[in-house]
Amino acid sequence: MTAVAVIIFVAAYALIISEKVHRTIVGIVGAMLMIIFGIISQETAIHHIDFNTLGLLMGMMIIVNITSETGLFNFLAIWAAKKVKAQPIKLLVALSLLTATCSALLDNVTTVLLTVPITFNIAAQLKVDVKPFLMAQIISSNIGGTATLVGDPPNIMIGSAVGLNFMDFIFNLTPPAILIFVVTVAIMLIMYGSKLHTQQELQDKVMRLNEYSQITDPVLLKKCLGVLAITMSMFVLHGALHLETATAALSGAGLLLFVTYSHNEEMIAKVLSKIEWLAIFFFAGLFVLVGALVETGVIKWLAAEAIQITNGSVPATAILILWMSAIASAFIDNIPFVATLIPLIKDMGEMGLSNLEPMWWSLALGACLGGNGTLIGASANVVVASMAAQRGKPISFISFMKTAFPLMILSIIISMGYIWIRYL
Repeated sequence: MTAVAVIIFVAAYALIISEKVHRTIVGIVGAMLMIIFGIISQETAIHHIDFNTLGLLMGMMIIVNITSETGLFNFLAIWAAKKVKAQPIKLLVALSLLTATCSALLDNVTTVLLTVPITFNIAAQLKVDVKPFLMAQIISSNIGGTATLVGDPPNIMIGSAVGLNFMDFIFNLTPPAILIFVVTVAIMLIMYGSKLHTQQELQDKVMRLNEYSQITDPVLLKKCLGVLAITMSMFVLHGALHLETATAALSGAGLLLFVTYSHNEEMIAKVLSKIEWLAIFFFAGLFVLVGALVETGVIKWLAAEAIQITNGSVPATAILILWMSAIASAFIDNIPFVATLIPLIKDMGEMGLSNLEPMWWSLALGACLGGNGTLIGASANVVVASMAAQRGKPISFISFMKTAFPLMILSIIISMGYIWIRYL
């Protein structure tokens, strides 16, 4: 059964990378094959689907779709462009900083759902290629998400398992995240600088625009901003309130639907139809595919074998965990991988490994930053790719990896230096 599971998993990833078949179909068919061949039961497969992630995605998609009806994103597009004199190079920096900051305070999926529509509007206004901006935002969202407890699911899991609080993550992970962000954006400016040019008349045209005229429905906007404020507050306080992030997002979505379209079936159907269902079903299939590897013991065996290689050396084990989690998280979902490694690291402590602190920060940095390696490495990547494809600007797996994988490797080299200097 283990061999069959590995064959199905490898075949599914090969098809995703080749892009011969749409990744959503691959995810669904791969998941069903795992169940049909008896590798994982339907009940266990459903147990492995992270409904918190899916609920968070759907809730924020609903809020963003209703908010987009107000003209807010057009307002923000023009406001942001005017702040940097409509210069595309400065705009890339501004959008990257906005995305990284929001990802640290909220989560990276919510952030890209809110900021990517702005990016498309700005690029259309200036008639520049939107892809450099999207690449910068994807990478910035994962770097920003690394910096705090609430920024990325692996951090939430590690914090919960080990008893680390919000300030522990700020103190230990924000410094390297800031350094990695600065270096990454500087390199992206060098890479894309020659492409980021627009005509002076388009810049002048943007500077003459009145951003306030873009607000088409002020009453709806007030409702959206009010619900958004409540939802964001629930995100920040979800630990104290003992609520999952999906509960916060879906509560906000339900409240906004209630105060806006409570009797309008046509509008409710329109809003729900705009949910990125391709991304949702791809995630569901992916969770089952990885869950089958967890159930057959493949992930645990790989992790245990890798940890045995170091013979209990703290520095060697910390560096191995960093690189292993980064490479693995680039290709498989980091949530089940982190869930597998947490008990293994705890077992190492019980077996006499004296200092576990470097292991936890290595795992967090590797799992979060590793998501930048490929288009399927993190939830935000898949969501942005889905939004781009729907707007006729598809991002291919290979083109993304050519740019992002070397940047991810560089971020892990910086992280390795940080871990070594600070903890080892």
